[in-house]
Amino acid sequence: MKVGIIGAGFARAAYLPALRHVPGATVVALASARLDRARAVADEFGVPHAYDDWQAMLRAHTFDLVCIATPTVLHAPQTLAALASGAHVLCEKPAAMDATEARTMLEAAEAAGRLHIIDHELRFNPNRMRIASLIADGTLGDIRHIVITNIGAAWNAPGSRARNDWWSLASEGGGRLGANGSHQVDLLRWWLGEVSWVTGAAPVMVRQRHDPASGEAWTATADDVAYFTAEMASGAVAQVFISAVAARTMSNVTQVFGSRGTLLLDNQDERLWLARGSSAFEDISVADPNAGLPGVGAGIWNVSVVGLLQAMGAAIQQGHPLTQAATFADGLATQCVLDAVRLSGTERRWVRPGDIAAR
Repeated sequence: MKVGIIGAGFARAAYLPALRHVPGATVVALASARLDRARAVADEFGVPHAYDDWQAMLRAHTFDLVCIATPTVLHAPQTLAALASGAHVLCEKPAAMDATEARTMLEAAEAAGRLHIIDHELRFNPNRMRIASLIADGTLGDIRHIVITNIGAAWNAPGSRARNDWWSLASEGGGRLGANGSHQVDLLRWWLGEVSWVTGAAPVMVRQRHDPASGEAWTATADDVAYFTAEMASGAVAQVFISAVAARTMSNVTQVFGSRGTLLLDNQDERLWLARGSSAFEDISVADPNAGLPGVGAGIWNVSVVGLLQAMGAAIQQGHPLTQAATFADGLATQCVLDAVRLSGTERRWVRPGDIAAR
């Protein structure tokens, strides 16, 4: 299985270490906006070809799989080009700049008959898989509500972001709603089904910034806070609050409340706790067998990518469909929710994601 990668940052942290543990996978080439960066990462992992032009890379090689880890604004054009070259595609989240682009990506992948995944790797995390199982088998009873908070301090100081860093630019598809909120929406849909209605917003709290190295002033345009309430088709209510501008990091906490049980998961220690009825919490954590693999970085994101790429590699090489992964269809559904949150914040009203999907 010949693999090409576009984007060096997350590739170095997660894709390349994980692909060393995917049977039959060989990374042939890597492209990044900076050739020196592409060459450094390629040399580190023994990748024979490095490019600063992703289009040239696609023209020069025939890939079975192309992994895309670039700013969101590039996802659609790079995905469409990779599909046109005959490759299966793994694309980073959020899927695209908006639902229109996400729908185009899905239609192209289906027309090409290629496998397509959005990198919602937490579907391969054992604790979150355990949550899915406990919801599905009725252990928790009827799910009444879910509360997810992700509080960080990384963007709090005005000088904490480099000038025009893409994560802070709306024109590049940056912002916490896409970066983290997309994961939360995907988990909610995976666990509970579709979102019927949503209200929320994605504001910019720290707009005036300065480069930490040069001191040059610049303006952030992408959200550093995002929040929404979702009414699920199942009848459950979910509330999500995300901030990168707190004075102190408080990690990512997920709470699931059912009629017969309660779950608590904090990614600071990755312990999963279950309370049956009104009894005390018991630790039901599940260890990830991939966490001890050589070369794989610490943390749920890096480790969970291993399971995702192993599943995609097996599907490609053995010719069977994907079952657990988030496909481009899931990416489109999630994108509709993200678009609905932004529209809700602009128009100050509840929005139905299905109406966005129908446009």
